[in-house]
Amino acid sequence: MVECQEHYLDVGGVTLCWFEWGQKRKGEDSILLVHATGFHARCWDKTVAGLGDRHVIAIDQRGHGRSDNTPFDKWDQFGTDLAGFITQLGLSNLVGVGHSMGGFALALAASQLKDVFSQLVLFDPVVMDPAVYTGEVARNTGMPIDSIGHPVARRRNSFSGPDEMFDALRPKGGYGIWQEAVMRDYCQYGLLPAEEGDGYQLACPPEFEASVYIGSSGTNIYEAIAEVKVPVFIVRAKGRKPDQVEMDFSLSPTWEHLATRFPQGHDNYRPDLSHYIPMQDPEFAARYILTQNN
Repeated sequence: MVECQEHYLDVGGVTLCWFEWGQKRKGEDSILLVHATGFHARCWDKTVAGLGDRHVIAIDQRGHGRSDNTPFDKWDQFGTDLAGFITQLGLSNLVGVGHSMGGFALALAASQLKDVFSQLVLFDPVVMDPAVYTGEVARNTGMPIDSIGHPVARRRNSFSGPDEMFDALRPKGGYGIWQEAVMRDYCQYGLLPAEEGDGYQLACPPEFEASVYIGSSGTNIYEAIAEVKVPVFIVRAKGRKPDQVEMDFSLSPTWEHLATRFPQGHDNYRPDLSHYIPMQDPEFAARYILTQNN
């Protein structure tokens, strides 16, 4: 794996951290990786390892990793941040790869930047049934409708270091199905020095993470999707049953017919995988990215 370089860029008054592997080569697309809610750019490290010597960029979205913890209004802000980031760096000929909320942000950015992407690869993007955004049906997730009492807001936020974080989280929720090396990266780069006292705190504050989840249905993305003219390859994981209301982050939030709404959409249903596709099987993620880019 080539050496990783850390950079910072001011985008609309928000300082965004980004990481880079390799160098841009003539005639070859660069790969842009965009993470999910609560995660960070270095969660992609094991996927990057499978991409050989390709030029790869991974961004910490606002409120995540080492980027500024700046409030947002709606999810379209993540797309606007991403479009501004790409424009300021003068990036082009990109393969955009997004996981979960990162897939949503990429689709928005691609709708604004018509000539930047050669294709998109979206791993279980948080793009739900269109009726959810219009209010015709209720969002069936089992989550509270505001951040008060949201379980994510009550996450533990104090650790002595990455090892303690790993030991505390590994048995919980869907973390047990992540590859151990990916989980180690999540913990290693997912902490910042505590604002008060000794130890470390989560780089994505629990209150911020909860607010992102709460805002997931606030931006109707379907008009933007119709403007994405490049090939879009969607990998969907096992979804929840229609009558299933309990909160389970390992199940897919992606509308099963999403690919039909992109002018060049392609659907790959993988019920053997969870929502955490790049964490559960980063080798598959890397192979899939490279296969679609041949």
